[in-house]
Amino acid sequence: MARKANEIGALAASRITKLGMNFVGGVAGLALQVLPTGGRSWVLRITIGTKRRDMGLGGFPDVTLAGARDAARAARAKVKLGIDPIDEARAKVSLLKASQAAAVTFKQCALRYIEAHEATWKNPKSPAQWRNTLETYAYPVMGELLVRDVGLTHVMAALEPIWSTKTATATRVRGRMEKVLDWATVRQYRKGQNPARWRGHLETLLPSPKKITKTEHHQALPVSDMGAFMQRLRKVPGTGAKALEFAILTAGRSGEVRGAAWSEIDLDAAVWTIPAKRMKMEKEHRVPLSDAALALLRAQPCIDDNPLVFPAPRGGVLSDMTLTLVLRRMAVSAVPHGFRSTFRDWASERTNYPRDAAEMALAHAIGDKVEAAYRRGDLFNKRRRMMEDWAKFCAMVEPKGEVIPMNNANRG
Repeated sequence: MARKANEIGALAASRITKLGMNFVGGVAGLALQVLPTGGRSWVLRITIGTKRRDMGLGGFPDVTLAGARDAARAARAKVKLGIDPIDEARAKVSLLKASQAAAVTFKQCALRYIEAHEATWKNPKSPAQWRNTLETYAYPVMGELLVRDVGLTHVMAALEPIWSTKTATATRVRGRMEKVLDWATVRQYRKGQNPARWRGHLETLLPSPKKITKTEHHQALPVSDMGAFMQRLRKVPGTGAKALEFAILTAGRSGEVRGAAWSEIDLDAAVWTIPAKRMKMEKEHRVPLSDAALALLRAQPCIDDNPLVFPAPRGGVLSDMTLTLVLRRMAVSAVPHGFRSTFRDWASERTNYPRDAAEMALAHAIGDKVEAAYRRGDLFNKRRRMMEDWAKFCAMVEPKGEVIPMNNANRG
């Protein structure tokens, strides 16, 4: 049992300078501890269970003698009730620290989410698009809110003003908010269901984007105009024009063509193998090269120390606007991606090649999961003949009003 010292007053306590534990009375075990540095603090020496422990009650003079005695009495009362006041205090501090660590704002979570995932995004513009859309539409409503407090009211406040007028942007913002909030939930910064989720939740509050916006298809050149267009295109100088021609001959996407490397191309085997990491579907894609595509590649200069087939003037990858500007200068009402639609129209309207061959040439995923499970090949030989016929078709100028069919009825 702690020794009960003679009770002293506040003035006497203030004059204590002796190093070590100086018991002040009033409450058993209460002492003013003087440190070698000159600092003084209140300590309660108390037996908790079977162990003698020293419990800090605060520094002097911030904590007065009266305050120290009140705290000491409260601690002894808890011990009588079977409560360890030291462990209790530590638990409160721990809870406070945990609460502070989880006090993260929505904006902080969003920035950390982007930082964690931007390396996996194929489009180099994606991080900027994420930051800009959230900065414009989400942060003004919930950016400085603790992420655990973000609810349906905040999500709706961010989405409703733009849902009908900027539907495409709004749907992206919703998806991005949902991902950030999911991330925050897994990180244990928040609890409960995601207020930005669509299925079974926001879909009951907001009209379907499909019902309030019309699908905008990529502008494509009519099939009948391909021959005349290709004649004009082949007279246009510059790497951008060559890249566009190669994209048309291979039915490739702009990004796939602009990033094409000589290491991906086997001129002898007439095959362009695009690695999975550069494909939209993240699956390696083999492209059979027609004679016209091979001729274009063989005429393309190979620049020392530059792995790209169609490098930008300064050596990097061509801008995604380069191919578009070629078409604008030619005053053609089409976009680079639209030529994939033209190719698809040609394959379905002018040939007897199987639908799957055209879809595989475009590197589209097979929609039917059962069919996809049984499909093992890539119809490469059929696609080689198809791409050769496509190149020949692109080389023919079709007189207006006359349709020149490609007779492939006996091919297969």
